[in-house]
This record gives sequence, C-alpha cells and structure tokens, in this order.
Amino acid sequence: MFKKNWFLWLLSLIITLSSAYYQRATGPTHPLLGKIKIENKVFKYKLPRTHGGNDAQAVSIIMPKKSISGFLVWKRYKTNDNWNYDSLKRSGDTLTAFLPGQPPAGKLEYYLKLEDNGNEYIIPEENIVVIRFKGKVPTGILIPHILAMFLVMLFSTRAGLEIISRSGKVKAYVYWTLGFLIIGGFIFGPLVQKFAFGELWAGIPFGWDLTDNKTLISLVGWLIVLWAFRKTKYPERWALFGAIITFVIFLIPHSVLGSELDYNKLDKEKQNKAKVEQINQDKKEIKQNETH
Repeated sequence: MFKKNWFLWLLSLIITLSSAYYQRATGPTHPLLGKIKIENKVFKYKLPRTHGGNDAQAVSIIMPKKSISGFLVWKRYKTNDNWNYDSLKRSGDTLTAFLPGQPPAGKLEYYLKLEDNGNEYIIPEENIVVIRFKGKVPTGILIPHILAMFLVMLFSTRAGLEIISRSGKVKAYVYWTLGFLIIGGFIFGPLVQKFAFGELWAGIPFGWDLTDNKTLISLVGWLIVLWAFRKTKYPERWALFGAIITFVIFLIPHSVLGSELDYNKLDKEKQNKAKVEQINQDKKEIKQNETH
C-alpha cells in the first residue's frame, strides 16, 4: 500500500507538471519563437507577447549581417490607427526598437520589416504578433497564487487517482483541493487581477474573462463533488469527475480571452472628457466677461 501511494503521488506530480508546462507553452503570452531564412542562412527570433509595467518593451532580433536594417511596425490592437514605423537600431549583432508602454490590459499588434540589398523580409511571415501589457504584480501576491493553483492541480489529480488506490483518503484530498482553490483562485487570484489589470474579478457575472471563469467552473465542479461525497456510496467516482474537469480546465492555455482594453471606448471617453472641459472653460470665460 505504501509503494502504491507514493507511485500515485509521483504520477500526480508528473501530470501536474506536464499540464502546467503545456498551459504555459501554448498560451498567448508565451514568447513567439520562430526562424527566418535570409540568403541561405537561418536566423532564430523570439518576440515578446506580454509585458509587466507601463514602460516601453524592447523588441530585438540578432542579425549579424551588417547590411540588414529594418523597422518595427506597430499599432494599437483592434483599432483603425495608422501603422507606426520605428527604425531598428543596431548594437553589435542585435537590431532593437521599442514598443511604447500601454495602460493595463492594453494590446499592441506588431511585426518586423527587414531590408537587405533590395529584398524585404517580414517577421513573423504569417501572423502579426499581439502583445498585452499589464501592471506589475507584487511577488508576495503572485507566488502564493501560483503555488496554491499548482497544489490545486496536484491534489485534484491525486483525488482522481484515489479510484485506483481506495485508501479511504479521498475526503481529505477533496478538502485540500477546495482549500487551495479558494486561496489561490478567490483570494490571491483577484488580487493578481487587480494589480495586473485594475479589476478584482472579470468573469461571470461581470465579464467573460476565461481565466476567472475557469476558476469559477472548477469551484462549482468540486462543490458538486463535495455534495456527492456526502450523498453517494462511491465518492471516488465523483472525485475522478472533479479531477477530469480540473485537468481539462488546466489544459486551456493561460490568459486566453483575458482582460483586454477597448481603445475605441477609451478614445471616446477622452473625447467626451475634452468636450466637457472645453464647455466648462467656455462657461468660465463667459462668466468672467459678464463681470467685466
């Protein structure tokens, strides 16, 4: 029994680590990796798709060939803005330009346009890169959130594997899963969201943020497991049900359909504010003229 228990914990850890790696590697905030061929030479690139803070984000590519120059081409995401062309500055073998800082949840779309002896090369060749900006999250909030959500997946998986072990500990695993889910997803999770994007909760019923909604679905699933645990004869089966739901949720890449700033709405708000300020200024001038 002891060997079986440790084997199941090891299997739970492997599944948890694998799903965490898959989620991170396939998410829209993971750097875009690729290659481009220029005159029979292959150059690798790594383009950022997330940035913490409101300062500028460097976009660089290593191009040892000195004759290669180019531009960083960018504009605000989902707008009719004109494209901006910023020259790539060379420092040794590296070409670099900077994307301007954006408010939390603001996004820019960009690509690189390289030139060499009259030939043009677009990086990436197929899709334009989208980068999302976010506020800086304090380490004291981010680490407990990540650790708690990791433990949610670990104990969830172990609870599901209890259908194999039948050691009678499924109740404890269910409670541990729920406890870490509440701590990581509903205490530290909203705090991370607040620092990163300016709001505590962007899921149902206030929005469609997929990260928040995944957490909510997981909580509902485990509450069902807890209810079934007290009402049915085979709690291990329900624990497996909860573990499968959690596993599927963890496979959904992080930050998909995440918080996104609506620039068109922001521009209208700025225009309306400017109009109100102008009206107030006009009224003030009229009042001053009347007194004179």
